[in-house]
Amino acid sequence: MIGQRLFRARKAAGLSLRELAAKVDLSHAAIKKYEDELAVPTSATLLKLAQVLQVRTEYFFRPETVALETVEYRKRSSLPKKRLEAIEHEVIDHIERRIELEALFPTPPLKEFSPVAGLPKKISDLSQIEDAAEQVRNAWALGYAPIPELIDALETHGIRVFMIDANADPKFDGLAAAVHKMPVIVVGRNWSGDRQRFTLAHELGHLMLAGRLAGNIDEEVACNRFAGAFLVPRQSALQELGARRSFIELKELALLKEEFGLSMGGLLYRARDLGIVSPAWRDEQARQFRLKGWHLTEPGAPYPVEQPHVFEQLIFHALAEDYIGESKAAELMRMPIGAFRKMRSLESGNAAPYQ
Repeated sequence: MIGQRLFRARKAAGLSLRELAAKVDLSHAAIKKYEDELAVPTSATLLKLAQVLQVRTEYFFRPETVALETVEYRKRSSLPKKRLEAIEHEVIDHIERRIELEALFPTPPLKEFSPVAGLPKKISDLSQIEDAAEQVRNAWALGYAPIPELIDALETHGIRVFMIDANADPKFDGLAAAVHKMPVIVVGRNWSGDRQRFTLAHELGHLMLAGRLAGNIDEEVACNRFAGAFLVPRQSALQELGARRSFIELKELALLKEEFGLSMGGLLYRARDLGIVSPAWRDEQARQFRLKGWHLTEPGAPYPVEQPHVFEQLIFHALAEDYIGESKAAELMRMPIGAFRKMRSLESGNAAPYQ
């Protein structure tokens, strides 16, 4: 078990056998023996490995192992293999801790994911996606108002969402997978909130529209349409912008972005899709955005990043019910016990999302 854990932690850290060996003053052959279960590291060596790999020593003894199923990257082909491996192993660590925590509860703390009932069996036109997105919002009791915490909405309906440090990977644009038939979505921790939200809604589109699209409809285009419709429902867009416009002020787009958490560029697409503006006008605005570099960084304050709460809530729920102790809670949150105690007593202010 230690060997497999060591292998995963090394991959998650993006280190080769030789690079890890150099950091702990061992030969790469010794590390290989540990990973192949041909030798067992001493307690002192295990502590060094944990420090270098930025895991707690308990990580090496965690019982359950998982594998990602049906992994899909939105931009997988352009990511180096080494970074792909690091991302997947980092995600597996998150999932293992999540599964271990949820297994402590006598009854499942979250509902199992299932597509919303009543969605059309076959979607042959992109306009039908408007109704599908509205059906999902209604089934989840979201109404037409902006969704303040999208991650929490997804997690309470059985979709596990994880964040990774992806700022160094501009080519990484989200990941979707499954573990034990449980859908998983991964986004960058330090992305802007509107980028996180669009990726989350896009991947939700894949889950809800799977097997429903006619052969002539591009799935990525359909999921982009779903994402826009889910974040800014048709009724809300028409109420805010009107049924027909010849021009939309930049400040209007900025205010709507602030309200709904969809990028200004995404709102331009939304207005075009609903026939509020002409395709030619939208295309000209998109050209202006590119010329000014706004397709990369939009003007004005960035939309706040998503703040996941469900995992932490489950940690403290389990702690309150004596399903776990402080040491286990700190391990699951990858925090030193002292820092966890300060957080628990509110000495350090608001709890930070787990790493």
